[in-house]
This record gives sequence, structure tokens and C-alpha cells, in this order.
Amino acid sequence: MPSLGADMDAGTVVEWRVGPGDEVHRGDIVAVVDTDKADIEIESFDAGVVQRILVPVGVRVPVGAPLAELGGGMPVAVPPVPTTPVAAIGAPVAAAPEPAAALAEPPAAIAEPPTLVPAPDSATISPVLRRLATHLGVDLATVAGTGPGGRVTREDVESAAAAPATAVAAAPSTRSGEHTGMRSAIAALMSRSAREIPHYHVTTQIDVTTAMRWVERANLDRAVTDRILPIALILKATAVAARQAPELNGLWIDGGFHPAERVHLGIATSLRNGGLVAPALHDVDTKDGASVMRELRDLVGRARAGRLRSSEMADPTMTVTNLGEQGVDAVYGLIYPPQVALVGFGRIADRPWAANGMLGVRPVLTATLAADHRATDGMRGARFLGLIDHLLQEPDQL
Repeated sequence: MPSLGADMDAGTVVEWRVGPGDEVHRGDIVAVVDTDKADIEIESFDAGVVQRILVPVGVRVPVGAPLAELGGGMPVAVPPVPTTPVAAIGAPVAAAPEPAAALAEPPAAIAEPPTLVPAPDSATISPVLRRLATHLGVDLATVAGTGPGGRVTREDVESAAAAPATAVAAAPSTRSGEHTGMRSAIAALMSRSAREIPHYHVTTQIDVTTAMRWVERANLDRAVTDRILPIALILKATAVAARQAPELNGLWIDGGFHPAERVHLGIATSLRNGGLVAPALHDVDTKDGASVMRELRDLVGRARAGRLRSSEMADPTMTVTNLGEQGVDAVYGLIYPPQVALVGFGRIADRPWAANGMLGVRPVLTATLAADHRATDGMRGARFLGLIDHLLQEPDQL
């Protein structure tokens, strides 16, 4: 089970994309794992042939637990897949009912609502099933699970949607449980950040007249769906500045700073049902504005659809949060550990601005840096924001 962020200590396998005998290559999607924040597509770290699946669907295991066994040849004899968690976290769940007991009476003969397996807590039901249940109008608290340990499966949800309505006791909304679980994970991570990281903040205002003109020119011959938004240019400038200020681009691990060799910007993304994730946009400093915009649209779309990849959750070297579209002037954020910097951008607003001895009105952007005092100081943070300012004055050079 890979670590998909500092706030993750366990995950639940919700889908296997491969099985014994399948050949996989490094980077192939092999499984989908439910974290407290989203369903993440897990990429293989190695190449080989799947020998055994060690963790079945529906089982929650801690970070670091092996999920499958790869080998160089055809699969060996495989023992039955276990139906209990491997190093599972939390109390054991109730066993699924025996098939004979489930069919003891035909449905038409049941006068009272059936006795249900106790609804699992929100951590054991994947966001995929929650979304499916919401779409089909199914209350997951009324669904008897037939999966391992009495867990609810997709077939259970679809069967419940097709069955006649049955009066059941009211139960808490699963969406509320999902929301609470994500908020708890975010709160735990931000509490750790505030507790462990000695933050400092610096801020500056940037005249983006030249940058906005560059965006207008770049979009002249583009279809509406392909247009570049100012945020793409801002992200590119941030990434290039991070490459030139490597002391802010990396991770604080085991009491020391480890600079990153590449610039992977974590993009703080709000989810439709509430909550936040910050997947990585890879190698932003090496790409042009059009490529950054295209990949940003894809990343945000997949984040909100619950189709992120494990590398995108594990790779960020610095995070960017942009609340300008919400009308916010400035953002003073908390760093995502173990990173050492977070850059916040507010809205681009027309403001009085003096340039070349003349007072006028120009589009101005407020940029803020939250940084870790163990890795840098305010002087270096100020220089970093100055680099972003300088780069946005020369967008043709980005």
C-alpha cells in the first residue's frame, strides 16, 4: 500500500485491474485504492507477472503492506485468496451471512424488514459506491453486504436500487460520513502542519499587465475549449522560480531538508462534495503555457471525478493554492508536510498603480508564500516571490 500523502496511514482496495498471470509494466494501473479523501489509481512500481493478489477487494490495510506479488514467469500455484484483512486496521467486521440463511424465506414471505448486517463505517465504503448509491437513490445503511466480512459491493447497491422500496429505520447520510472522514483527514494534516512547522509568511503584489496581454495574444487563434487561462502562466512562473530557488522545492524528512530534482506542483483542488486534494502537476517548469493548461484541466477533472493516480498524490514538491476565482484577494496557507513551501494566489484585480512616474490603474495579483523556517528564511522567501514577479514581466521567456 503506497503512501499517497502525509495524512494517509491506511487504504482500502476497491478494485483490482489485474489478476494472476497478467503481465504488468512499471507505471501500469493495477488497482484502485480508497483513501480518506478519494479513490486513487495505483501504479505498479515494477515490471513482471502477477503471481498472487495478497489483499482482496474491500480490505483496509496500513501503508507499507504488500498488495500483490510479482514474479518473472507464469504464476505459481495460488492458495485461496484470504477473506480477512492483512494487518487490517480497526475492529474486525462481522462475517457475511451464510447463503443458506440468506435464502431461508422467499422475499414475498417476509413480513418485517429484513435484519441487516450493521452498516460499515464510512471508512469501509469507497467513494465510488457512495456516488453510485447517491445516483441510484439507495441508502447504504439499508443494504446488506455480501462481500468479504459483510462489506457492501457494487452488486449489492444495484440490487437494492432494483428492489421494491422497503420501510427501514432512518440512518445517517453516507455523504455526511464521507464528508466527515475527509474533513477529519484534512484537519489532522493541517494540525500537524501548524504544530510541527515553524511557518513564516511573505507577500507581494505583482503588476500582471504584460502577462495578461500575453494571454490575450496566445488565445487569438484558439478555440474556446483550448484557451489558456492566466493561472497556467502563473504556475509556469512559479515552477521556474522554484527551479531557481531549490531550497524551497523539496521535502523535510528525518530532521533534514531534501531538495527535489524536479518541480512537481501540488494543485490544491476543491471537490464537488466538499473537501480538498492537492495532486501533482509534473515537471511544470519544462512545459509551455498551452501544455500546462491542458494538463491542469485534465488533472482537476480527474480529481473531481475520483480518478487520480498514485504518483500524482505522492509526488508534489511544493503546493500552489489559487482562490482568485472565488474573489479572494490573498491566501495565507499552511504548508502540506513534508513539503517546505506553499504559494497562494488571489484574484487579479484592477488597482491604482504607479509606474514610470505615472499613476494609473493596472491588473494586480497578490502572491503569498508560506515557508518552513527550518529550511529557509524570510530573505530567501522574498527573493522567491521576486523571481515570480520578474518572470511574469517577461512571459515570452517562459
